[in-house]
Amino acid sequence: MSKSLQAIRGMNDILPEQTPLWRYFESTVARLLDNYGYKQIRMPIVEFTELFKRSIGEVTDIVEKEMYTFEDRNGDSLTLRPEGTAACVRAVLEHGITGGGQTQKLWYIGPMFRHERPQKGRYRQFHQIGCEVFNLDGPDIDAELIVLTWRLWGQLSIRDAVKLELNSLGTSESRGRYREALVEYLSAHLDKLDEDSQRRLKTNPLRVLDTKNADTQAVLVDAPKMADYLDDESRTHFEGLKARLDAAGIPYVINPKLVRGLDYYSKTVFEWVTDKLGAQGTVCAGGRYDGLVEQMGGKPTTGVGFAMGIERLILLLETLEQIPEEISRQVDVYLCAFGEAAELAGLALSEQLRDQLPSLRLQVNAGAGSFKSQFKKADKSGALYALILGDDELAQQVVSVKPLRGQGEQQSIAFDALAAHLATCIVQG
Repeated sequence: MSKSLQAIRGMNDILPEQTPLWRYFESTVARLLDNYGYKQIRMPIVEFTELFKRSIGEVTDIVEKEMYTFEDRNGDSLTLRPEGTAACVRAVLEHGITGGGQTQKLWYIGPMFRHERPQKGRYRQFHQIGCEVFNLDGPDIDAELIVLTWRLWGQLSIRDAVKLELNSLGTSESRGRYREALVEYLSAHLDKLDEDSQRRLKTNPLRVLDTKNADTQAVLVDAPKMADYLDDESRTHFEGLKARLDAAGIPYVINPKLVRGLDYYSKTVFEWVTDKLGAQGTVCAGGRYDGLVEQMGGKPTTGVGFAMGIERLILLLETLEQIPEEISRQVDVYLCAFGEAAELAGLALSEQLRDQLPSLRLQVNAGAGSFKSQFKKADKSGALYALILGDDELAQQVVSVKPLRGQGEQQSIAFDALAAHLATCIVQG
């Protein structure tokens, strides 16, 4: 027998019973970003590999181990995007929309791809919503990005489950001085570092700070601190950010080991983390990347942004049972028609109801069937009410409205009064 076809490991289907929660989450975020003045941009899933090597850094784990890279028929090296910032920067450069110092506040949504070990909340195809802001260099825009995520957590009722961690990486010059001091310190304790940290010490030493190895973490206790090497500009910027978060009443902790996994960050970095999802605790992260646009061939342009993992936030909503009741019900009313004449009248009536009540979720029975079978389908749909239309109802020009979830007695409602009746009882239901 041939092997049954399956999805690729770590690339998952999102099934019909799951999509209402996804749509609720995505629409909540989109509405919030619209309210803050952000505009959506859509970039291709596939980019030239060189884009990510130049932006993310060739010695990062993403470029070295995790990218899905292949040659197309022209011999070009292409990569499924592992993150959104580089692609967004490429897009604004290509189309010149940040030229002349134009401010752009952009957001995007879509799948990203990394060849990681799949585990709960961490997949090879995963989805992100990201924001990128260009040509604003003050701490006020850093604060706005954090404030709007804080507002989102409130709208989703998960504020108590997340914590904000902050750090400043300084400018490239101050980070270079810190890197030298860190390498000198860690080199003196080389035999106590885990194998991965020993490798990173030669390629990307700041990532050693992000280690999960207990022995290496013990060594880092007395390591030099980034805060001691910050330049005055970065220190002032960081103080301005903290002052704004204090003014907005947003709690945070300073995490001196927070460095993020991408080479392009400078000054502000932040993560929203939770302890409700086991090891996969980061649900949203970002920071400032003032040198990235220039690094990719553009004129000096400041930038700051974040990305949030949709799968992890969906999992958090499910874990905390913060799923609005209305999204679990996809049908409000189910119309049952018995006989051809009733089916024809039901079709016309259902379209009139849709005209009169645009938000009404109305499902019309298809495939005919007995009274019992249609009611079974009506109940399975999750609808609050069944509309019954047969020969007797047609003769009287009424519809029988039967509650399916215990909201009262069955009633006969005239055709021309049905829309008003449903508008009242669906709100009450």
